[in-house]
Amino acid sequence: MRVVIQRVQEAKVMVDGACVGSIKNGLLLLLGVGKEDTKEIADRYIDKILKMRIFADENGKTNLSLQDVQGEILVVSQFTLYADCRKGNRPDFINAAGAQKAKELYEYFLTSIKNRIGKVEAGVFGADMKVSLINDGPFTIVLDENLL
Repeated sequence: MRVVIQRVQEAKVMVDGACVGSIKNGLLLLLGVGKEDTKEIADRYIDKILKMRIFADENGKTNLSLQDVQGEILVVSQFTLYADCRKGNRPDFINAAGAQKAKELYEYFLTSIKNRIGKVEAGVFGADMKVSLINDGPFTIVLDENLL
């Protein structure tokens, strides 16, 4: 699993000109699912994301978690996080999970994170989405299996 975490003041995702998800203060999560990923791996990612202290406290130090600031989450599926660009100029996505497995784990991730935190919005799996955001900081973190 790979997740790009962006701390945002606001973010939204559009499909066919319609807004399908939007948040204010919180995290935009770009989520890629790999061939070897499982529900247990997804649970570890969720736990890590919700406990990460990346929001400023009253002294401006990054000491608060998403839950501490009552933040929101927008999750967008993005298989391109598994692009392998080592050969040639055309990315290879051989390590990304197939569509069925990726959709199942994406939906599991959404359900699980919704059970643990207030507002969670999402893009549409497999759709052509337009994502816009105001990155707060900017503050961006990349999580993958080597960094957990």
